[in-house]
Amino acid sequence: MLVLGVETSCDDTAAAVLVDGRRVAANVVSSQDEIHSPYGGVVPELASRQHVRNILPIIDGALSQAGASLNDLDGIAVTRGPGLVGSLLVGLSVVKGISYRWRIPYVGVNHLEAHLLAIFLDREVSFPYLSLLASGGHTLLYLVRDFGDYRYLGGTRDDAAGEAYDKVAKMMGLGYPGGRAIDQLAKNGNPRAFSFPRSRLKKGSFDFSFSGLKTAVWHFLKERDKSAWEAEKADIAASFQEAVVDMLVATTLRAVAELDVKRIVLAGGVAANSRLRQKMTESARAEGAEVHFPPPSLCTDNGAMIALAGYHALKRGMKDDLRLNADADLTL
Repeated sequence: MLVLGVETSCDDTAAAVLVDGRRVAANVVSSQDEIHSPYGGVVPELASRQHVRNILPIIDGALSQAGASLNDLDGIAVTRGPGLVGSLLVGLSVVKGISYRWRIPYVGVNHLEAHLLAIFLDREVSFPYLSLLASGGHTLLYLVRDFGDYRYLGGTRDDAAGEAYDKVAKMMGLGYPGGRAIDQLAKNGNPRAFSFPRSRLKKGSFDFSFSGLKTAVWHFLKERDKSAWEAEKADIAASFQEAVVDMLVATTLRAVAELDVKRIVLAGGVAANSRLRQKMTESARAEGAEVHFPPPSLCTDNGAMIALAGYHALKRGMKDDLRLNADADLTL
């Protein structure tokens, strides 16, 4: 089965071609980082306009790279939510047009589900597993029992982990996207140089909170002379990052212990963070658990994971008609 996956949930325009739910024949992503960098975050209107410019060339590029045409496709998968509604509508509208003109069945995919399954594009993982999905828009913990079978365990009550990275990077003048900048800078810093707070929620909760940490960093920078903390940037970045990672690891391992599930899968853009990968692997090993994470290219938004989720939906006989609409707040 040949499936085209189209992703436009936020600021990356992406398309991929997947063969039989396993082999990625093409995976093309167009980033908008340069467009949004001056603003320190994604500007929805600019993102939507850029998707309109990019989407057809990106789809053509993916098909060309795969040596395929629209006539060869058995199905199309497209992100229908959650995300920025203007961005979602661009991808969904184009796919509806292609589906109608070429009579190709299509299915709308939940962006979160696609992240939870992205690991299968790299390796096989046995069910059930715990998936920590951490990105600029989401920080969620799920029990994944099978394809299409997910149990929500917890999520952030305020900022997402990636959002906290971006905001702290903006405070420090590190540019956008902030996660990458802080991760790189932190490699030269001391993670114990400064003691930033770790939120601890009530017992039995698998929720997260990062707003207090972000605010603590803001006060720290405001109360110190800028020339002083400029020289301590690496230590500040490392200490902030260690606090984020500690909270992500601690909550995930508490779920491992309480649910007795010994497999962890990292997903989402923050899953590409080097310190998170290192500390989660070390901490899980001490508890007799194993950790899996996709390569960085499959952690960030991409069409291959959308095609994968769509492949399994199409196999179950699911398909959508032209009445399907984008849902910016779609849940899983």
